[in-house]
Amino acid sequence: MPDKTSHFIVTDGPGPLSISLISTGTSTGGITLFALVIFLIYRSRESEKEKETQLKVEKFLENYRTVNPTRYTYKELKKITSRFKHRLGQGGYGSVFTGKLFNGIPVAVKMLEHLKGNGQEFNNEVATIGRIHHFHIVRLLGFCSEGNRRALIYEFMPNGSLEKFIFSKTNSASHRQSSWEKLRKIAFGVARGVEYLHRGCNQRILYFDIKPHNILLDHNFQPKISDFGLAKLCSKDISIVSLTAARGTSGYIAPELFSRNFGEISYKSDVYSYGMMLLEMVGCRKNNDPAVEIQSQIYFPEWIYNRMRQGQELCLEFEEDGDEGIARKLAIVALWCIQWNPTERPSMPIVLQMLEADLQSLEIPPMPFVSADVEAGAIN
Repeated sequence: MPDKTSHFIVTDGPGPLSISLISTGTSTGGITLFALVIFLIYRSRESEKEKETQLKVEKFLENYRTVNPTRYTYKELKKITSRFKHRLGQGGYGSVFTGKLFNGIPVAVKMLEHLKGNGQEFNNEVATIGRIHHFHIVRLLGFCSEGNRRALIYEFMPNGSLEKFIFSKTNSASHRQSSWEKLRKIAFGVARGVEYLHRGCNQRILYFDIKPHNILLDHNFQPKISDFGLAKLCSKDISIVSLTAARGTSGYIAPELFSRNFGEISYKSDVYSYGMMLLEMVGCRKNNDPAVEIQSQIYFPEWIYNRMRQGQELCLEFEEDGDEGIARKLAIVALWCIQWNPTERPSMPIVLQMLEADLQSLEIPPMPFVSADVEAGAIN
């Protein structure tokens, strides 16, 4: 009898163990099915979004069929780059490869792997740089838009970026490989390029991303402005523009792009970025470098301003007669460019005049900031 009762309890009816197993199995299956449905919906929406982006890009390219850059197929792109054999660099946008066009011209091919803004940055690049022909702006020779594959084909710049040139391990403020005269010519060339964008085109082009990384150097170290993904076109008679969000790279963005309390957004925002880049050329270092041992030198713009105002030596390496004069001139121009009030910054034509003027004719500007701490607090 006891054995029979025991057998009955284990096998007969949906006891607590049976109910638990059935419930657990049902729950697991439901969760799996729900997750699968969510995944399929996500993939479907992503696919629709990608198709929408492709349609927008294709519509844009149809309107710009007369633009000079040549459109290449992805198959042609593989031939140009020898199946993407030689990678030049990689960033958040994708990768850059070296290649040769069918006529033998060396090129740099930027593969856009992370397209932003429904293809807007790609469209900006083709629409803006595709129409520009200026010595100090990199030539866009071609592009590819096939499915979700997009690429931009530029003239090849054998000396890489200004960033690599001034921040290389063999280059520093105390032991620089680049001559001051070469830096002066680079600064002047970039200023010429920015002036052309602001005044030389049918529409004013606000670049919004001037920094050493976006300045490329040809075989003679002549600078060329590249990467117009953040550029904005506006009428020449419009001095103020509106943006929904700040554009640019931290460390080079003008204060007014963070808060309208500092002033209106205009072409003077590019002037600020140019000034910050110029100071990095002078110091051969990042403007804000917490790794610097001496506390007062962490924020380079403030440090060099204080030394110049007090008539002290700049603690930079000078080899030729006139090197210190070039350094001081570049620093003065830069400090005028980074004035917090946009109306106190010079326009690019004035910047060019200052770069060509005698050092004695240049005045040290008002302090462009209160202090590094106050600057950080104001922006935050």
